[in-house]
Amino acid sequence: MNKMIKRNKLIFLTLSLGLSVNAWAEIEATQLPSQATKVESGAMAIQAKATSIRVDKKNPYIMIEKVAKLTFDRFSNEHSSIRQDPNLLKSIVKEELMPYIDYRYSAYKVIGNNFKKTSKEDRAKFVPVFRDYLVTSYAQVFTLYNKQKVEFEPEKKIGVKTKILAVSTRVIEPGRDDINISFKVRKNSKTKDWKAFDMVAEGVSLLDSKQAELGSLIRQKGLPYVTELLKEKSKRSIVFKSS
Repeated sequence: MNKMIKRNKLIFLTLSLGLSVNAWAEIEATQLPSQATKVESGAMAIQAKATSIRVDKKNPYIMIEKVAKLTFDRFSNEHSSIRQDPNLLKSIVKEELMPYIDYRYSAYKVIGNNFKKTSKEDRAKFVPVFRDYLVTSYAQVFTLYNKQKVEFEPEKKIGVKTKILAVSTRVIEPGRDDINISFKVRKNSKTKDWKAFDMVAEGVSLLDSKQAELGSLIRQKGLPYVTELLKEKSKRSIVFKSS
């Protein structure tokens, strides 16, 4: 029983943190040849179904909760279509999540100490590719979503000078350990909007993990190499793995 609980907890951590570059090898092994090269023919099919609701970014607590609800509602409402074409998950992530994620800030944090060794042109090419890589990573791990209950911490007073804070949540499912997840959000000094830039699950930071994983590649082989690598990873089809 303890081994089963630990295994389940590991699955949920994977759901929370996303896939590493190396983890794609396991996904690839489960794909049929036709799946690996499958064109996202249905990607535009649910475009019209995208919610017209735009969540206010001025309150990070309300933003995180509402965005999560809208996203999971889409998963539930379009379950049949998603099972037929898992790549539709990419569209949902793009439409419901990415407007509230500061992927440019995250991309620059991943470059980290290598920043001065990269050119402005190379960084400009890397940012949108990193965004697409996040879309594909999140879409793949969301295949593990099974209507788990998520509790959000109550809204707290935010100091005038506060620029970064964490919004805590708990993923709950009977028979499994709760998973504590914090969404780190950052306030834009110009627009005053809040956007998420990192997730911390059970003390493990997604951004730190990506920085450690990709930072060494950037240092060893350069940012253009990593950009091309992530561009290919982003094209992968989404797959529901057999339980």
